[in-house]
Amino acid sequence: MNKRQAGAAGEARAAEYLEERGYRILERNYRDRAGEIDIVAMDQGTLAFVEVKYRRDSAFGSPFAAVDGRKQRRIIGAARRYMYEKGLGTETDCRFDVVAVTGDEIELLQNAFML
Repeated sequence: MNKRQAGAAGEARAAEYLEERGYRILERNYRDRAGEIDIVAMDQGTLAFVEVKYRRDSAFGSPFAAVDGRKQRRIIGAARRYMYEKGLGTETDCRFDVVAVTGDEIELLQNAFML
């Protein structure tokens, strides 16, 4: 399995994991010129922009560490564009979550960073 296939499989597992926890998946792999959002979902009335990071193992550190400031800014830019395209105003409750998939382990960090 190449990196792209492994990443796609990790995203699919993350989507299932989120659905099991009550998230309703609205969109996967939203892209625009600002960046990409792996999963857009609703969680108890809150719009969640979810970044999924997959690692085969922890040899290169935590997947959470890969969501650095630069990556956060790109996700925020894409989230703003998504909200604009969907006609969602500033009153829309939203947050940024990260799902780390390491081997067979999945971990969710809600409110991983702020707008």
